[in-house]
Amino acid sequence: MILARELSVITAYRQLARGPTKLIKQTTLGSHVETNGIGLHTAVPVNVRLTPAPPDIGYVFRRTDLGGFEIPATVESVAHCGYATTLMRTGVMLSTVEHLLSALRGLGVDNVYIDVDNLEIPILDGSAEVFAEMIESAGIVSQPLARRALLVREKVSFEQGNRRISVEPGDHYQIDCLIDFPHPMIGVQQFSIDLNNGAFSREIAAARTFGFTDEIEALRRANLIRGGSLDNAIVLTPDGMLNKTGLRFRDEFVRHKILDIIGDLALLGMPILGKVVAERSGHIMHAGLMSKLLRVRSAWDIVNVPQQVEVAGLKSQVPSLLSAT
Repeated sequence: MILARELSVITAYRQLARGPTKLIKQTTLGSHVETNGIGLHTAVPVNVRLTPAPPDIGYVFRRTDLGGFEIPATVESVAHCGYATTLMRTGVMLSTVEHLLSALRGLGVDNVYIDVDNLEIPILDGSAEVFAEMIESAGIVSQPLARRALLVREKVSFEQGNRRISVEPGDHYQIDCLIDFPHPMIGVQQFSIDLNNGAFSREIAAARTFGFTDEIEALRRANLIRGGSLDNAIVLTPDGMLNKTGLRFRDEFVRHKILDIIGDLALLGMPILGKVVAERSGHIMHAGLMSKLLRVRSAWDIVNVPQQVEVAGLKSQVPSLLSAT
């Protein structure tokens, strides 16, 4: 059965399709911008340079240490996603891409080349704040072609035990996330966000990654977190935290999980017009949802995105029914 809200959205799409409407344009950066740091898991030094790209390019990583070898940021490029999301193309890998991709998608950048001279994106302070500041300093400029979005038409879910993530119809990009850790500083936390009007920079970008002291030794034996420190992660002891600077948000942990969701789902190649609901999810769950969603072809359409219109009494970014080709 179609819910009343979904019916109102579909009606609005049809009305838009009957006549011309102003479309939101794709965007890229206004200038080059760069930073450097070390990889969280590899501890390798790395330089990152963001470069304006033409319309319809999306996000493309270029390994400058390998002659500019390109790795597109797509679901098909995902190699593995345990403690970070790693992309691979014909044997060439790039790890820990999620925080940078989160900043790009969260700030509404559609097309950019990302030049990297090593095998892992730098962790910086463990959040996406530095990347967001870089993007803002470079400026975001419009391009000639219309922005495209993935319009969700049917609910699709992916579950593993008590962990689940789903995406369902909605008239804008919304994320509702719940986490549950048996730790006195976390417990059950829930946060919801609409990705518009600068919400990413205000509410999500500064939230840092976190880990637990009782996992550190096992992770290091697995050749992970070799670049980890109190400067780039929240480190939790059994009853508190090692960091002296305190939390940036009372619920920083669930906000960082949303940061990861945004970054991983950016691999779909366009913003989502729908609602993502996550419970105890992680990188593996995000990849599972994307793969399943793309297989269920009736669950989505690719549409052009018009400027804001009224839908069911709400100001929303509602796409036209003119599917992009």
